[in-house]
Amino acid sequence: MRLDVSSYTIPTDAPESDGTLEWDSTTIVLVQASAGSETGIGYTYGAEVIGTLIESKLAGVVRDRDPLDVQGSWQAMTESLRNNGETGIAYMAVAAVDVALWDLKARLLGLPLAKLLGRYRETVPVYGSGGFTSYSDEQLAEQLSGWVEKGIPRVKMKVGREPDRDPERVRAARSAIGDAAELFVDGNGAYTRKQALALAEQFYADAAVSWFEEPVSSEDLEGLALLRDRVPGPMEVAAGEYGYGIGYFRRMLPNVDVQQADATRCGGITGLLRVDALCAAHETALSGHCAPQIHAHALSACQRTVHLEYFHDHSRIEGMLFDGALSPEGGALRPDESRPGLGIELRQADAERFAA
Repeated sequence: MRLDVSSYTIPTDAPESDGTLEWDSTTIVLVQASAGSETGIGYTYGAEVIGTLIESKLAGVVRDRDPLDVQGSWQAMTESLRNNGETGIAYMAVAAVDVALWDLKARLLGLPLAKLLGRYRETVPVYGSGGFTSYSDEQLAEQLSGWVEKGIPRVKMKVGREPDRDPERVRAARSAIGDAAELFVDGNGAYTRKQALALAEQFYADAAVSWFEEPVSSEDLEGLALLRDRVPGPMEVAAGEYGYGIGYFRRMLPNVDVQQADATRCGGITGLLRVDALCAAHETALSGHCAPQIHAHALSACQRTVHLEYFHDHSRIEGMLFDGALSPEGGALRPDESRPGLGIELRQADAERFAA
């Protein structure tokens, strides 16, 4: 097998921020894995150096391996990176290659990836995600209500940058989306435990918020457990998007209502399936984080899936770069059964103007 790696940096369509970070562009590191006459696509969102790691360490590991033995390639890649750490960019590099290998295998067999993996469901429910803290109340209302009008029955906004003003923003969001849609908030770890608890009660009382993501740092497992046990009953506490190795998820699972995971970070589709098995063992729900073109297939094959984050930046980028990119219908993504693999093709000419 041959791996070709490229990186593209796409500016945001407006300044963006959450409770702990500001950004004006997003970089996608893309892998194309080729064997015979087929080429599979995989990717992750992160620094260009991930591509360097793939070229210098992982390309040689998978070169002579059977393209149908994806798990064996995954094991070989993770073993080869032992001295580079089982977290961060090392696992993101594995993730991008692993997704490309799964896509390649499905194309070689002429199957949609969801069907190759074995589906628990034909569609994956999504929630619209954006609502950046950099948005005005008017921008916030327009984006969230737009998703609801398109049939997405749950939406998420960012909080945490201005805690004193967050209740006002949350009320504005509820007013914009009406009473029927679910409203989620994401603190990105910006709050202290006491701030988060007080705001959870206010968010629920004022706007029936039903999901509080990273109310405190995802490294504060005791704090997550405290919030999970003390927020208003219908509100779910979630975290996990920064999980890489399986041990992270094993430690986090007992402390949240919903475990999040991102196949572009946790070692690819192979890693995500391992997380799903843990969730099943703990009878805990699993929610996917971003990268909708990958997760539409991968989460259909996960037993504990409840929904997927349809993130503004990633859905926009994937629509710009890929032919065949899926859009939600009736609040869910449905993998295209008429196309093999992930069902997407890189628009090379369109991508080149963003080459990193």
